[in-house]
Amino acid sequence: MTEIRIYSDEDVNIAVTEGLKRRGMKSYSCQEFGNIGLGDEDQIKFANSRKLVILTHDADFLRIIAEKKLNHSGIIFVQQSKLNVGELIRKIEFLVSIASEEDMKNHIEFL
Repeated sequence: MTEIRIYSDEDVNIAVTEGLKRRGMKSYSCQEFGNIGLGDEDQIKFANSRKLVILTHDADFLRIIAEKKLNHSGIIFVQQSKLNVGELIRKIEFLVSIASEEDMKNHIEFL
């Protein structure tokens, strides 16, 4: 069972990515790859090519996947105002503890 690796888009607070790393999870921001400003479809393709699960607040990702029927390595979607940084980190930590990379393939997890 391969561990989920998280890829946060530019709308996600960098503190989430850093908090996940401090808890031992493989977590990356789009900034780390120089992908700020990259379009949503290109972000999906980038993450998919590296088997990264996208963490986002942007519902456009969901629309693009549905409209274009894109394969993806997984999406974790959370409304921006729903959870604070600590709550989001704890929920992702739980998800990573129970799901694998294979479980997330073409799956959308709503937090």
